[in-house]
Amino acid sequence: MTTAVQFLKSDGDSSSTADYDAIVIGAGVSGLYQLYKLRELGLKALVLEKGSRVGGTWYWNRYPGARFDSESWTYIYSFSKELLDEWKWTEHFATQPETERYLNYVADKFDLRRDIQFGSEVIAAHYIEETRKWEILLSDGRKYHATFLITAIGILSASTLPRIKGVETFAGEAYHTAQWPHDPVNLAGKRVAVIGTGSTGVQTIQEAAKVAGHLTVFQRTPNWCAPLHNTKITDEEMEQIRARYPEIMARCQETPGCFVHGPDPRSALEVTPEVREAFFEKLYSEPGFGIWYGNFRDILVDSDANALISEFVARKIRERVKDPKVADRLIPKNHGFGTRRLPLETRYYEVYNQPNVELVDVNETPIQEITPTGIRTSAGEHEFDVIIYATGFNAITGAFEQIDIRGVGGRSLKEAWASGPQTYLGFLVAGFPNMMMVMGPHGGVGNFTRFAEFNANWVSELLRFAVARGATRVEVTQEAEKRWFGHVADSGIGLLSNSVDSWMTGVNSNVEGRSARRVMRYSGGFPAFRQYCEAATRDNYAGIDFD
Repeated sequence: MTTAVQFLKSDGDSSSTADYDAIVIGAGVSGLYQLYKLRELGLKALVLEKGSRVGGTWYWNRYPGARFDSESWTYIYSFSKELLDEWKWTEHFATQPETERYLNYVADKFDLRRDIQFGSEVIAAHYIEETRKWEILLSDGRKYHATFLITAIGILSASTLPRIKGVETFAGEAYHTAQWPHDPVNLAGKRVAVIGTGSTGVQTIQEAAKVAGHLTVFQRTPNWCAPLHNTKITDEEMEQIRARYPEIMARCQETPGCFVHGPDPRSALEVTPEVREAFFEKLYSEPGFGIWYGNFRDILVDSDANALISEFVARKIRERVKDPKVADRLIPKNHGFGTRRLPLETRYYEVYNQPNVELVDVNETPIQEITPTGIRTSAGEHEFDVIIYATGFNAITGAFEQIDIRGVGGRSLKEAWASGPQTYLGFLVAGFPNMMMVMGPHGGVGNFTRFAEFNANWVSELLRFAVARGATRVEVTQEAEKRWFGHVADSGIGLLSNSVDSWMTGVNSNVEGRSARRVMRYSGGFPAFRQYCEAATRDNYAGIDFD
């Protein structure tokens, strides 16, 4: 083994040198906690953040109606009992402003800002084999060097505009939900268009409909939606939640998506119609993702079982929307309930009963172009004061593609992932030494903070192991990467969602080259993911080379 370089112990002044033991990209939920863990290791660390404040997703996505659909008291850091005891959530599903306040509170409580550099957009990261360091380049020309590069850039952070002619020509106000202004946007009395009906579209539409003079929703693919049933949290309830935190966190460790909701052991096909209907009604009336993650065990793997819950929710849509033709347009025809990311809503369907709201199905009347005054479809032109693009993200790998990441021999990560991402446990990539990903591809999808804490803890233990050995190069073997990828692919066999085009399967018509499905996420559930990761740790990281 080669002689290790001396690691730079933290001296509390992260601006004194451009050389670091570790640089983290992103100061969102995962990046903040990863910095906390790096400090525990005594490493000199710096977080580079494009925005002007902490928060990541909850800094950028400040569109009307943005809020959790994970229970607030599960989408929370669990590493500090003092923090758990101090923070009070005001709603069971918190709004964006409250969540941003929480993350700023965490940053202040643990004095994290002194090691975060804001206004720092990373455009390139190259591994230098001679020095065994990463060279990181910012958009303003500044350069930094670090032995370890840790990405905490999120799975939904590279926003996409629709590939529609004339997008740049509109003379009115235009906003993407993921790049919403910090100053208030006044929609009152205006002619507003929303393009897109995914989760952000649904949340935005609910709020815009309350104030817009006229709201036109342009829908390509309707999504199954279920009620959020959000309520305020009283002081007494918050005390009860605090007392139950150990139980709540333990429960999240047991369920596939790290929610408090876990699958019912019964089959939808084996119970009586009366029992099934009563259970569906119960779930539909309860808050959160229970109807998705806490339903019968076979609704996401058996097409006959899925047809039953799909018809139940379709019936609910028909009951809630007065115009049968509009209701029919809002019912998905190309995928079953829960096989795409499920938006949770508050009176979303009732919006379409309002006289100031119009639904345009772009399959019936396609958008031809954006004009200076509005949107032209095959049926004619609609004039607008405001266009809101709720057109989502180049999910999971998009944020990586925005950075010129190059590993051994100058090979780019984009080239390595040309046919889809290849990882080891979602943390490492062969040929890219000393690069670790927190919440990267194949790292699980679910209750984000629960997964992110586990991810950052695992990366930190890997670094502890490397530092103890004096290693300055940590790299997974191609064989270990290949074995993990095979397991990831196998874990998704039988899931109905993997036979549906969505961002979870790598399909996005707004991104060139994203028309074929890819293995983008780990579908085996959190308990299985945790077991594989813990086994790797017990085996002293067999399959990873330390030098």
